[in-house]
Amino acid sequence: MKKIIQRLIAFFVGFPALIAIVIFFPQYNHLLLNLFCIAFTILGAVEFRNILTHKNLVISVPEAVILGAISPAAWTVVVSLGVAGHIVPGAFILGACWLLVSSIFADGEKLDLYIGRTAAGFAVMIYPGLFIAWIIQMAVFTKASLVILIFFLMGLLNDAIAWLAGMLFGEGNRGVVSVSPKKSVAGFIGGLAASVGTGLFAAAFFPAAFIPKALPSYLAGALLGLGAGAAAILGDLCESALKRSAGVKDSGTLILGRGGALDSIDSLALAAPVYYIIYQVLFL
Repeated sequence: MKKIIQRLIAFFVGFPALIAIVIFFPQYNHLLLNLFCIAFTILGAVEFRNILTHKNLVISVPEAVILGAISPAAWTVVVSLGVAGHIVPGAFILGACWLLVSSIFADGEKLDLYIGRTAAGFAVMIYPGLFIAWIIQMAVFTKASLVILIFFLMGLLNDAIAWLAGMLFGEGNRGVVSVSPKKSVAGFIGGLAASVGTGLFAAAFFPAAFIPKALPSYLAGALLGLGAGAAAILGDLCESALKRSAGVKDSGTLILGRGGALDSIDSLALAAPVYYIIYQVLFL
């Protein structure tokens, strides 16, 4: 019961705060939101680094902070400060060069750790930062505030309704996915329905931001919700697989009732590029 109360508090405090940031602080192409994305990416990268250490894939905490922040920080500089876009691959390559070059003169035991350190470094550069950076890129869309708002609604309502549906109707249909045995079919259906419903809502009430290129508006909205919702569910399962493989329960203890930062952004991370691409394909 305590965890349920904590989870409800986190949702009813965090969700309105996030919506307020999107709606009331759009300055410099949502610079404030972008900074929050960087902060959560850094926290998630450090937590992912800690998970990897259970498999002897080790980089230092400062390296995890810097490498994890590379993609969202570079995109923030491009989107919010107007710097040329080639800084993004340039920053990524600099991080990769550091990983490859910084330990080549090591010897003995340190040299034995070279492969593990390099693998851990590349992993932290990619997840969650490279995925979360797609949220920052949404700021360049026309009507960006509405596009970003609907993305967060799709992801967070997916998670909330999946949890609620699982609580109410999950008895007897759990354990269909071994990496997360507490997840239920009812939860998956409820979460996906929430995302599809959000897409329909967007098409109906925000037509200026969701102008379909060819399909009827309700169908385009439903497909957007279906794709982003499925990706959100898979993102949650992917992080569960990482934790189960490493033998840990939660990525951290930062968020009441939820665990760590990575536990809170896993669904959004995988959903962000899917939502971005589908929106580009289906809408003007």
